[in-house]
Amino acid sequence: MSTAEIIQREVLAEQVLHDTFGYQQFRPGQQAIIHAVLSGRDCLVVMPTGGGKSLCYQIPALVMDGLTLVVSPLISLMKDQVDQLLANGVAAACLNSTQSREQQYEVMAACRAGRIKMLYIAPERLMMDNMLEQLQQWRLAMIAVDEAHCISQWGHDFRPEYRALGQIKRHFTTLPFLALTATADEATRQDILRLLDLRDPLVQLSSFDRPNIRYTLVEKYKPFEQLWHFVQGQRGKSGIIYCNSRSRVEDLSARLQSRGVSVAAYHAGLENARRAQVQEAFQRDDLQVVVATVAFGMGINKPNVRFVLHFDIPRTIESYYQETGRAGRDGLPAEAILLYDQADMAWLRRCLEEKPIGQQQDIERHKLNAMGAFAEAQTCRRLVLLNYFGEGRQMACGNCGNCGNCGNCGNCDICLDPPKRYDGLEEARKALSCIYRVGQRFGMAYVVEVLRGANSQRIRENAHDRLPVYGIGRERSNEHWISLLRQLIHLGLVSQNITQHSVLQLTESARPVLRGEVDLMLAEPRVTNLKTRSAPKTYGGNYDRPLFAKLRKLRKALADEANVPPYVVFNDATLLEMAEQLPTDSGQMLRVNGVGNRKLERFGLPFLALIREHLSDEGSRPTLR
Repeated sequence: MSTAEIIQREVLAEQVLHDTFGYQQFRPGQQAIIHAVLSGRDCLVVMPTGGGKSLCYQIPALVMDGLTLVVSPLISLMKDQVDQLLANGVAAACLNSTQSREQQYEVMAACRAGRIKMLYIAPERLMMDNMLEQLQQWRLAMIAVDEAHCISQWGHDFRPEYRALGQIKRHFTTLPFLALTATADEATRQDILRLLDLRDPLVQLSSFDRPNIRYTLVEKYKPFEQLWHFVQGQRGKSGIIYCNSRSRVEDLSARLQSRGVSVAAYHAGLENARRAQVQEAFQRDDLQVVVATVAFGMGINKPNVRFVLHFDIPRTIESYYQETGRAGRDGLPAEAILLYDQADMAWLRRCLEEKPIGQQQDIERHKLNAMGAFAEAQTCRRLVLLNYFGEGRQMACGNCGNCGNCGNCGNCDICLDPPKRYDGLEEARKALSCIYRVGQRFGMAYVVEVLRGANSQRIRENAHDRLPVYGIGRERSNEHWISLLRQLIHLGLVSQNITQHSVLQLTESARPVLRGEVDLMLAEPRVTNLKTRSAPKTYGGNYDRPLFAKLRKLRKALADEANVPPYVVFNDATLLEMAEQLPTDSGQMLRVNGVGNRKLERFGLPFLALIREHLSDEGSRPTLR
């Protein structure tokens, strides 16, 4: 493809961004990905939930000739994406088991005839023999694999059927392949590249940071009352409450409902029709809260979820990150609350020990231990998450301008209520030196044993009792050194290698600490007390709040009339911009992010009329509040 053709495609891509999707500019990373796809290059895209992954294949799909195939693991996720594309005037469809044979034939005929631009399909159906024959008859432009972490055994949601997708790549070697996920550490990313056989790919790692989400951990004391007080303060806001068992889901849902909360239960034990009913009611804002197991969520594309509360600790950081990421997809302030009890961790560990011994059990143990370390962290929650996913980052507190060690994000419980700190440089040097001296080949428990001078057979067999670091930390407790090592991991100075049984290894950032060239303040272990939580950050814009309430009410009415979820009409962020910019004609309305030509044509007039009426009632343009 010539340079001129690529440039022409990129001009069309910007036009599609504005006219079809209604956005004024690309988000970070999107333009580079779209350029690579339009140039025919494979891509691996790791972008947080709500970061704009879908547009990375949807825009090229509308620019390129032919059909884009989107592999998606959940029927609900397919339906949601197709509904939103249809609302934007895009010819999209899905192929799944909920359709009759006649409906499936109609979709496939439309694909053969070139009337469909994007087809969503599950990996199981794609790998059926007759589907491969069908694909040969279609004019394919690109294949996008969503939730690509499912292909890897290191991923938190491994699905064997994803492994077969590499065969598709071998059948269509000239097509660009786009693998997308929100949660993939280094081991998972390498598995995706290898198993999908991506060639000379662009690997786009966007920041995992979700600054609009406040991360808060609270020690369980009277858990239901804690939950109830929190939900009381969230009246009118959409939220998800996650539990680890079906019985707890049913119990909490019933108790909240008895206190007047608009709530329903969701878990895999319910009938399919009931689960679909709950999900649709939640999507349409007819239901405020869903209490659920992990069975609920991957297909939820609802942008205005304002809180996610974990009543029980998740099994992995990937699950926690993905589940909390369902809050605040619109970029507006949201909350992630985790109620923590060490007894819950003990129960999860007992469940894990009942599984077959082997590599998969080792992987799950590593991930569970990382989640426990997150819960007991004395370091900024956001920093722990970012370093876990390999995004080595240190955040300055903003007071000194060059701190780097405090890791203060200003929007998590650790940063808002900091633990006591002490000069931990010398102790950190002891721990880092010990990791290095034992060859970076051992896990946390062993390193602590060496530091404390344990008289174990394993240490003697490895001759580590002769090392200069042996016993240099015996004056401190086992718990103290575990806390310190976790902090070094969370600060990005040490990594745990999941592919080598969670051995501790030094990162490049450890060098200046080992040499004593920097200051290092560490946190003293503490027990988290229940405290009155400050109010979360609010939307920083200057907007007309009464108008925003009217716009939401109008949106709900139009959505019910069109039989779609409210956010398919416009999401909250778009309504906030309307209440801020106060557009009164079509030209002004098109400058609002999220308003494209098709949505203006379909929904614009009622919103413009409402804004004009509101301004008229006020007598003039009101003072924004």
